[in-house]
Amino acid sequence: MSDNALPEDGDKYLVPALERGLRMLGEFSRDTRVISAPEFARRLGLPRSTVFRLLATLENLGYLERAGNDYRLGVAVLRLGFEYLSSLELTELGQPVLQRLCDAIRYPCNLVVRDGRSIVYVAKVTPPTPFSSAVRVGTRLPAHATVLGRILLEDLTLADLRALYPEEHLEVFSSSTPKTVLELFNMVEVDRERGYVLGEGFYEASISTIAAPVRDETGHIVAALGATIPSGHIDGDRIDGLVQRVRASADELSGLLNHQPRSGGAKVVPLRTAR
Repeated sequence: MSDNALPEDGDKYLVPALERGLRMLGEFSRDTRVISAPEFARRLGLPRSTVFRLLATLENLGYLERAGNDYRLGVAVLRLGFEYLSSLELTELGQPVLQRLCDAIRYPCNLVVRDGRSIVYVAKVTPPTPFSSAVRVGTRLPAHATVLGRILLEDLTLADLRALYPEEHLEVFSSSTPKTVLELFNMVEVDRERGYVLGEGFYEASISTIAAPVRDETGHIVAALGATIPSGHIDGDRIDGLVQRVRASADELSGLLNHQPRSGGAKVVPLRTAR
């Protein structure tokens, strides 16, 4: 059998029980922290006897644990998550960059990647100030409704976005959230030309974010680097300096990932259009 035949015939190499178990773990989210056995059966369309065997296996391995009559994620999942993060060259190289940026601007600084329609925080540095951001490493937020997410959608074409968001109307989280895929695409196109995003109260009214893309040696965006400002509005005399520092840090991390920028760099657009 040739290697070329593997992707075409890939389904016959799947292990159904393993697939079902992983799908079970994937049902948990920030908003769904506990799930009952009957609910698993309903969601996955499986017999209850099958569900109970899968639950017993996952519980025995530490990937699930009991919460009364329900189940929640176990410590083994957390261990895998930290092992994944520690294995990423991106986070290993990015943590010192975030630390230097945080020391310079005295605001929380984050590094996020995209997982489908969500962004996932993979690194974070917070200054010793009273302001405490609700996000932490592992937090997931909607890509289309966040400044960092807009950065991570910049490589996608309109067709790509329509495939990712087939619904007619996007879920709205604030008055700034794009309501359709076309509106999102047009917003991201302007972001790409500008080279960064400044969102004042974009996802949360009391929070502003400045973000810039991190690219690898292929030129593709692999992460978004951003600073979180605890205010719905940034003082005008501070904007230029904050934007320049965030962009410089993103460029520094891109350089560590062997990205070679094209001559000319990003197009400069007046800051007032960046919101």
